[in-house]
Amino acid sequence: MKERVLVSWSGGKDSTMALYEIIRSTEYEAAGLITTVTEGYDRISMHGVRKELLERQAEALNVPLKKIWISKGATNDEYKAKMHAGFLEFQEKGISSVVFGDLFLQDIKRYREELLSEIDMKAIFPIWMRNTTNIVRDFIRHGFKAIVVCTDPRALDASFTGRTINEEFLRDLPSSVDPCGENGEFHSFVFDGPLFKQRIHYNIGEIVARDNFHFCDLMPA
Repeated sequence: MKERVLVSWSGGKDSTMALYEIIRSTEYEAAGLITTVTEGYDRISMHGVRKELLERQAEALNVPLKKIWISKGATNDEYKAKMHAGFLEFQEKGISSVVFGDLFLQDIKRYREELLSEIDMKAIFPIWMRNTTNIVRDFIRHGFKAIVVCTDPRALDASFTGRTINEEFLRDLPSSVDPCGENGEFHSFVFDGPLFKQRIHYNIGEIVARDNFHFCDLMPA
């Protein structure tokens, strides 16, 4: 019998690849997605994607979605308290593990493990230490589609914001940028692929500079 697990969901390609590994695994079954959404903006925290598109993702994936609402500029204490509350809801349903799409940042991995250990849950990292070039090429090869929704101008030119992640995108990336953006160089929104019942349609709005990042505003179509 497969273990039912919760998936930490950003809407981007790395969490999608983690979910992909879980779904095709013989060990696990995805029981839910959990995502932080910023109050007042109604958008995925950090990625800046509208809540409506997040909800369409979950519907297309046919996996229940749990939104965790945090304030703009939330402190670590607020984040931990609200995430713990969300995790405990699933723990009460017999779920003891949370899946993350982290790749190689050891401090982030340790933070997640400690966060969960405080409530007697454990973390699973299905794509941990996989080569990031191979991961993003597998993402493309499997037929997933994603758009870059956020870039850090300190690492990547704003012209990459709003681009589709494909082989041309990878060729154009500066050598200093991780192909998966694991150091925060860019974030993405996945709108189609083998896990999706239907493609998520959107229109591209303006590109906005805010909080030292560039965001591509996607509007539900």
